[in-house]
Order: sequence, then structure tokens, then C-alpha cells
Amino acid sequence: LAKGLARQCVVFNCSDQIDYKMMGKLYSGVVSAGAWTCLDEFNRISVEVLSVVAQQVLEIRQALLQGLTEFVFEGRHLKVKNTCGIFITMNPGYAGRTELPDNLKVLFRPVAMMVPDYTLIAEIMLYAEGFGTAKELSPKFTKLFSLSSEQLSKQDHYDFGMRAVKSVLVMAGGLKRSDSDGVEAVLMIRAMRDSNVPKFLSNDLPLFFAIVNDLFPGIEVPYVDYGALQVEIEHAMVKQSLQVQDKLVTKTIQLFETFMVRFGVMLVGPTLAGKSTDYKTLALALTQLRDDNNTDERFQRTKFTCFNPKGITMGELYGEFNELTQEWTDGLGSKIMRGFVTEESPDYKWTVFDGPVDAIWIENMNTVLDDNMTLCLANGERVKLNFTMRMLFEVEDLKVASPATVSRCGMVYLTPSDLSWPPFVKSWVAALPDEPFTEKAKEMILSYFDGIVQKGIDFVRKNGTEPVKTEDTQLVMSLCRLYESLFNIDAATANSCAAKDAQSEETVVKPRDVKAMDPAEFEKLLLPTFCFAFTWTIGG
Repeated sequence: LAKGLARQCVVFNCSDQIDYKMMGKLYSGVVSAGAWTCLDEFNRISVEVLSVVAQQVLEIRQALLQGLTEFVFEGRHLKVKNTCGIFITMNPGYAGRTELPDNLKVLFRPVAMMVPDYTLIAEIMLYAEGFGTAKELSPKFTKLFSLSSEQLSKQDHYDFGMRAVKSVLVMAGGLKRSDSDGVEAVLMIRAMRDSNVPKFLSNDLPLFFAIVNDLFPGIEVPYVDYGALQVEIEHAMVKQSLQVQDKLVTKTIQLFETFMVRFGVMLVGPTLAGKSTDYKTLALALTQLRDDNNTDERFQRTKFTCFNPKGITMGELYGEFNELTQEWTDGLGSKIMRGFVTEESPDYKWTVFDGPVDAIWIENMNTVLDDNMTLCLANGERVKLNFTMRMLFEVEDLKVASPATVSRCGMVYLTPSDLSWPPFVKSWVAALPDEPFTEKAKEMILSYFDGIVQKGIDFVRKNGTEPVKTEDTQLVMSLCRLYESLFNIDAATANSCAAKDAQSEETVVKPRDVKAMDPAEFEKLLLPTFCFAFTWTIGG
């Protein structure tokens, strides 16, 4: 509406750190400039502050009703422009929300939002993106989303709302511009596939493709060859001493595609599903492609800063006022983002939040993750972020995240079963020292893992109970570490013998230096030691 009336509109994301002084500053500017302000998530402000805010809004309203050109507000003499306006938006019922006081409610006219006509919006946007058959494509497109939301499994990270619709249409527009002569139905299917498949669980994929085939019968959609990017991703994995896994390469490409259409992206999946490896590999690959002067402008050098947002307080994350001196101190997150904003290079800059997402800390980033791309701080400052920046969230699940957060982010789901434990074991064996682990010894160790480990894990999963839940790969990692430590002559209990000071010299079994052993003699130790480590890790 502000855009249609050519009115300046200041969007501000409210949080529980905001006080009445900050709100007074914002209102002073709005009244003097005759601008509008849109206060997003208004009911996150604490009820004590809202009571004072009600009085501030009442003063402004009375000045407007009396037709004053000047008035005193918060101890300051201000000019009044009657074009000023205050709008508030809020989602009721989430964590960290308060009920608006009655004296504040009466000052605002309530407007209930209705469900938009997705088909009409899709049709208009497709025409704007250059599609000639938008009238035929838009009903099928919205039908796909409604069928997917009804028939696919219910997951916390699934979202088929307006923002998801818009991201697919933007991707379709990009495909149309890159291939203007292509069949429009094929381009549409590609956009729907590339933006939705990354977030689906493996069980939902066949159903999704069945829905697509029913809506677009007989249309074959070729898979895109990612050429240089795929090759470089594989090189990056080798460079990190990792095994090249096709499914992880695919997920890395999907992460890149999601970054192209979303400002905020969430890597969702349990521990050891390959989330960290995924984005680090992509960063290495993109940097190398730019160093090689690749002609594709989408490939740029990439740097990232990673931290755990739940390991610090809200003040340490976004910044806070000193209660005594009223001095503002920047938080870790705001400092990182401010630093990235000041850099004018075309390099990609990712801020990685490695920790649980909940409705308390991430709601402060609502305006960051939507089209505003603005970080709103409690001191009233608005930091406008640029298109070279991205927000990446590495999370296990989204059980306590609000729908507002889920809808704002692109999703890439990784599952441990895609990666499993064999790649880890291969990388671990390859890294073992050549003395005393000869090629023959390494082959023997791998044969033990191949023949025994999966049977043991299956038995534990079927018959055992765990006080603390583990992933299969975690058990295998414990096995690898214990196995390697038993051959370490420098350990306090080398070869699992008693410590040197445990008994008298005569009865202590002396540790054996495996590096000095004959290879044939050493190979005899491999299986008994493996059995011991296997029993106490996977069995224990």
C-alpha cells in the first residue's frame, strides 16, 4: 500500500529488548517526516513497555485529531505532518507473545487477513516473468502445492505457503530467462522439482513425482548437468580427505540451488547426516571455480562465520544497552553481519547459525529472512543487508520453530541413511599411518568392518535399549577411536594393558610397540583387538 501511494514506510521488527525510549525515538521520526511505520511482531514487546507505548500513540493521535502543526512529544518540540501512520502486524499464540493492553487495542483498527488467491497471484507473477501460458500453468501449479500439503507426510520443516510459492515462481522466471525458447511446462516442472525436492524425506519423493506426473502427463523433464560445479564439489571432497558420495554431492548442489532463490536456508537433519560437510564443501567448490575464472557469475569466492546462537544470551547475540550508562554494545551476530555489509566485494558471505532454532531468538530475524533483508536492533538501528550475504541455519529439527520462521527459509533435508557409516570408515582407514598399518592390514580391517559391524548394529537396534539415543555412525566412530588407541604405545594403558604403576614390576604385562613388530605378527593382533573394541563400543 505504501509503495502504491509513494509513501515512505519504515519496517521494524520488534523484540522483547525494546523499551519505551526507543519507541519514542521511532515515533518522533515518523511524525516529523509524515512517514509510515510498520511494526512487525508488535506483541513481542513486553507488556510494561506496551502500556507506555499506548500513551505515546494516544498523544500522537490527539495531536492529529486537533489538526496541530507542532506539539511536545517525549520532552521534545516536534512538527506534525498529518500523513504519518502507524501499522502493526502480529501472529498470535507463539512463544514469547503478550496480549495487547486494552488502552492500546482501542487505538488501532483491526484488519483480519484472508487466505490469498494463490492461482491469481501465480498467474500474474508468471506473466511478469515472461511466461505466455501462465493461464494454463497457474492452476496446475497451485494444485500441486495443495495436493502436496494434503498427501505428503506432516513434517516440521515442510511449508507450502505463499513464500514457498513465490520462491518457485522466482526460480521459474530465472529458468525462463536462461532458456527463453524452452517448453514452458518443462521449465515450470523443473522449478517445482528443484525448489521442493531438497526438503522432502525419501519416503515422500515418489508421491511428489507421482503428483507431478498426474498434473503434467507425458512430459519428460531432463535432469540438468551441473558440469563444472559437480566436478569441483567432488574435488573439494577429495581435498578434505572425504569419500565422494553421490547423494552428498546431490545435496550440495541442492544447497547451491536453494541459496540462489532464498536469503535464509536451513540444513535440517540429525547428527552426522553431513550438514557441516555439505556447506563447507560448497564454499570450497565455489571459491575454486572463481579462482579458475569460471564464466558463470553465480560462482563467487565464499567465506563464512559459524557460531552457536544458543550458547550466548540474547543481548550477546543482537546487542544490548548498559542499564547504568545507556551505552550500546553490539552483539556477536549483529557485529558479524555489520562487518559483512561494509565489505563491497562480490564474494559470498554466509553467517552460519549452528544450534537449535526456537521461537525466542530467531523471531528477531524475521525482517532479515523476508523481502526486507533488514536486521532490526534494540537501539532502533536498521542494518540493511545485501545480496551477497546469506543466513544459513544448521539444525537437527524444527519442533519448536514457529510457522513464520519455517516459511521464510529454504530447506535442505539430510538423512544419515543417505551417508551411513562406510564412508567414514574408509576415510579413517586411509588416514591410518603406514607403519604398522600396511596395505594388507588396512584391507583386513576393512573386511572386518564390512562383515561384522552392520550385523552388530542391527542386533543392537532390534534387541537393545539405549539410555541416550545414538546414530549408527556415532557407534562406528567410537569403535574406530578405541581400536586405534589400543595400538598406541604412548597411551597410559597401551594395548589395554594395566597402567605402569598399577602393580609390581614383575606382574605387569609390558606394552608392545606395534611399529617395531614383524608385519605378520602384527596382523595376528588385528582381529582379537577388533573383537575387543567391537564388544565395548557397539556391544556396550
